[in-house]
Amino acid sequence: MSLSAARVLDLPASSFQPPAPPPQPKPLGAFRLIASLWRNPLECWAQDHFDKPIVIGGLPFAHVVLVSEPRAIEHVLLDNAGNYRKDSLQRRVLSAGLGHGLLSAEGEQWRVQRRTVAPVFARKTIMDFAPHMLAAAAALVARWRRQDGVSLDVAAAMTRLTLDVLERTIFSDGLGRAPEEFRLAMRTYFDTIGRIDPFDVLGLPPTVPRFAHWRVRSTLRFFEGAIDDIIATRRRRLAEEPDAVAKDILTLLLNALDPETGNRMAEIEVRSNILTFIAAGHETTANLLTWSLFLLSQAPAWRERVEAEAERELHAPPASLGERLVATRAVIDEAARLYPPIAAISRVALGPDELAGTKLKRGSLVVIAPYVLHRHRLLWRDPNTFDPTRFLGEARHAIDRYAYIPFGAGARTCIGSLFALQEATLVLASIVKNFRLDLAPGTAVWPLLRVTLRPANGLPMVITRRRAG
Repeated sequence: MSLSAARVLDLPASSFQPPAPPPQPKPLGAFRLIASLWRNPLECWAQDHFDKPIVIGGLPFAHVVLVSEPRAIEHVLLDNAGNYRKDSLQRRVLSAGLGHGLLSAEGEQWRVQRRTVAPVFARKTIMDFAPHMLAAAAALVARWRRQDGVSLDVAAAMTRLTLDVLERTIFSDGLGRAPEEFRLAMRTYFDTIGRIDPFDVLGLPPTVPRFAHWRVRSTLRFFEGAIDDIIATRRRRLAEEPDAVAKDILTLLLNALDPETGNRMAEIEVRSNILTFIAAGHETTANLLTWSLFLLSQAPAWRERVEAEAERELHAPPASLGERLVATRAVIDEAARLYPPIAAISRVALGPDELAGTKLKRGSLVVIAPYVLHRHRLLWRDPNTFDPTRFLGEARHAIDRYAYIPFGAGARTCIGSLFALQEATLVLASIVKNFRLDLAPGTAVWPLLRVTLRPANGLPMVITRRRAG
């Protein structure tokens, strides 16, 4: 056991229960379900969903099975993954700009892309980006030192910071647009495509237009124009001065070859994956940081422990920090348990199957909801309580691989999860070393699901500089 791990194991479990919609006493009827899915899908879950390993029923047009049994989840996502494909709702959401990227590709197109892109996100590559992540954090700290005692929206600040990280690690020539333009466009994108349309709940075919796709068109044009400019600029530089171009993720992606065929990805696939990296790469990490800062503000003992760890460890070489910031990483992991980046995964059964004794027929909709799974009474002790000790020492190793899936699992687990976790850990340590953040007076925090899970009205917090930092 490392010294850092030993020092955090004596922490008592927190008693803080973060805000979350209370489970419905019984499953919602069709009309209330449609309203809840439109307003905030987190509000549709019933008590049975958190108590039972398999729950059947839900949408009016399909045989729906919510699965929270780890072996059944492993069967769907890994052992028999070939029998399950993304359902029409997920494909509809992801088709808005991401239709040819890793998130939405299926079959052979997905397999070719995955093996082509995998080396780009190798562990060694990600660890080499640690100094750039720390540099972005240092820039934030310098800005905030001029705002001592000021209240600001930490959720917005974290999205700006993670865009800065993207510019330093993926797009070192810049985004070609003002970062605030990107942030606001991305917010519009998620707010629009993230609403579950009543047409989807009623099972109407994809040929029936969804209002959300009309609304998001101008945002997609913004992204397409920016990405085309980014690609064109980089290709020109690679042709003119190849040795002077940074070996960032964009360069690696443009040069990536399928190890089996030697082919490059098609231009439309490159564009879709760049948008995927922008969308997932900044939104996911920004939410992890936002929730972590909120949770620490409500758990004084853990805040003090993470502050002490940051003061002790941040002087170490960047490459080793991820392993030394044990308490900080535990907070990040617990934030991802309570407010997972992927709140629900759904698949359609291509043929009959059986999950934990439940028969499935062809066309059954299988839902795996990390938000429910991570709060399930059969899998977690005090599941609604903030308790990072779950992720320390032997307790961490006791967690079933398929009971904790904040970034998915199986062959289609998020390829950028290591990048996101390293970034979140380094940035959180940098912030707490220098500042204490407390909720602004009168702030009510509530989780809202719009593709990703974030505070409904941002997160106003008061920044106080720590004199020790």
